[in-house]
Amino acid sequence: MTKPGNPILDRAAANGVALEMQGAVAVVRLCRPAKRNALNDGLIEALRDVFQNLPTEAGAAVIHGEGDHFCAGLDLSELKERDAGEGIHHSRGWHVALNAVEQGRVPVVAALHGAVVGGGLELASASHIRVADESTFYALPEGTRGIFVGGGGSVRVPKLIGAARMTDMMLTGRVYNAQDGERVGFAQYLVPTGSALPKAIELAARIATNAPLTNFALMHALPRIAEQPADHGFFTEALISSIAQSAPEAKARVRAFLEGKAAKVQKS
Repeated sequence: MTKPGNPILDRAAANGVALEMQGAVAVVRLCRPAKRNALNDGLIEALRDVFQNLPTEAGAAVIHGEGDHFCAGLDLSELKERDAGEGIHHSRGWHVALNAVEQGRVPVVAALHGAVVGGGLELASASHIRVADESTFYALPEGTRGIFVGGGGSVRVPKLIGAARMTDMMLTGRVYNAQDGERVGFAQYLVPTGSALPKAIELAARIATNAPLTNFALMHALPRIAEQPADHGFFTEALISSIAQSAPEAKARVRAFLEGKAAKVQKS
């Protein structure tokens, strides 16, 4: 469990985000089930604070929602009228919070169930692996409500499903169920209803055993390489691979494999 008396985590818990350590896995829970874990400013700030201050022993993280839904998006009851300048600053605050998820210290696995809608889908898309159960559904209703995504969705969601599918979702209000969502790329894993969280924790525990520098390279270098021209990508790859393999832990793992002390890849 989280150590008591941590003012950052205590404040986050008061705003609807709880953290519990399960071994090397930081399990982060959205705790507004009566609101379907809808996102307000306090919860967004709490997410930022938690992911910027994960315990040092965390090697991976899981994010999930309490109750029947992962996250039903923006809490419209707290939507304020803002001028353009205020709107920009508000959106940028969301960017900082979700960047803390995507570009933080450890890989993040999202355990999805029920509604993954609007800002909830933006949050899920900031994670590195998504596990959905069969109750999951995805939507971006902002387009039919006269607003636009503001939490990074226009950058992250097209990388998962393509700009054309995102455009369709926002123009028409299309909803994807769990099966179709996995097919188009919202989730990498589809599991029976009620089993997304244990599967996510299982994956995170496995991820936490990787060499930290390899995990860092996959989180921070790979997305950048994917967007670079090929020549730039090859050069970046050469740099990061040389750095990763120079780490003492990497050398020890390769040596263990060569000496027959490490498990070989098996057909699943």
